Amino acid sequence: MNGGQIGNVDLVKQLNSAAVYRLIDQQGPISRIQVADASQLAPASVTKITRQLLERGLIKEVAQQASTGGRRAISLTTEVEPFHSVAVRIGRDYMQFSLYNLGGKELASDYTEFFYTTQEELVDGLIAHLKQFISSNQNVINQLIAIGISLPGLVNPEDGVVEYMPNISIDKLSLSELINNTFHVQCFVGNDVRGMALAEHYFGASRDCQDSILVSVHRGTGAGIIVNGQVFLGHNRNVGEIGHIQIDPLGEQCTCGNFGCLETVAANPAIVERVNKLISQGYESSLTTLDSISISDVCEHANLGDELAKQSLVRVGNQLGKAIAITINLFNPQKVVIAGDITQCEDIVFPAIRRNVENQSLTTFHSDLPIVTSEIDKQPTLGAFAMIKRAMLNGVLLQKLLED
Repeated sequence: MNGGQIGNVDLVKQLNSAAVYRLIDQQGPISRIQVADASQLAPASVTKITRQLLERGLIKEVAQQASTGGRRAISLTTEVEPFHSVAVRIGRDYMQFSLYNLGGKELASDYTEFFYTTQEELVDGLIAHLKQFISSNQNVINQLIAIGISLPGLVNPEDGVVEYMPNISIDKLSLSELINNTFHVQCFVGNDVRGMALAEHYFGASRDCQDSILVSVHRGTGAGIIVNGQVFLGHNRNVGEIGHIQIDPLGEQCTCGNFGCLETVAANPAIVERVNKLISQGYESSLTTLDSISISDVCEHANLGDELAKQSLVRVGNQLGKAIAITINLFNPQKVVIAGDITQCEDIVFPAIRRNVENQSLTTFHSDLPIVTSEIDKQPTLGAFAMIKRAMLNGVLLQKLLED
């Protein structure tokens, strides 16, 4: 007895229900016999579980024409329309809210600028805005089953406790419990980039593979690693700090205190800062006509052929490629996904990434390795919704709904 959960009937029930639901969700329409075959559960167990799922309205029966002719076989698919959840993306100076059905279809959304300097301001503001968003969509919401929240920082995904955020001081913030007590629905909290990687796996560019790496270049640089269809998390649940790989020992000092981290080169503020610096040193560029330069401006002018903007982005691609090569050697993914404004310049940035990956990672790991643009980057709340989806597929939320 190695301390495992031997004989935990509730856990077995949860895992079996989840196995059945997952098959119906991912392979439906599917018959009960096919579910029993694929899950290796006894047909009687499958019948019992599907009855519970049908009674709760989580799946529905559809008539499928049997290929052999004769009687039409009854197949099962998931029911997504009546089950709603709210997904929240907390940024450093904004909050984005979306209402989703269980199929991942966005039914309503709202964006608000939100400045906070303390944990208390963050919590009070979040609860106030959530109440406002839910009440203004009351006529759309049928059954509110969960709230998902993604944010920059360190979160224990098991209990939804926020342990660290880069912009404010955090003292073990039990965010999941707090939201649960206020709104009386399950709440799932996680890191924004890890959530994005999961969303990319469920709904985006990496849905066709089990092992992938998402690299996000926004205000910082982060990575989400999917191994065997699951978000890879380390001992303190903090894996994927690709932004803090040192790529230039003589480089700028990073917010983390070290020098020459990837984030000091390959993050939006660093890119803009360097372009401004070069212009102030007298380098020619079409960007000099602008009062203030944004990352979108840099990308737009690079695509129009501005040499300074192009070279700045090639440099970013080179440094990203170095860091990505390290993660490829470590994790041997089937696909690398890049998210961020720089993907607007795919033709400029991606060849530089690939060149460095090919020079600095194992040939067997990088040959035929797709490096692609994120498909969900323009949906900032989808990462928070992906955590709700995961809780349905692994049975944590599913079981709660069956017990209601």
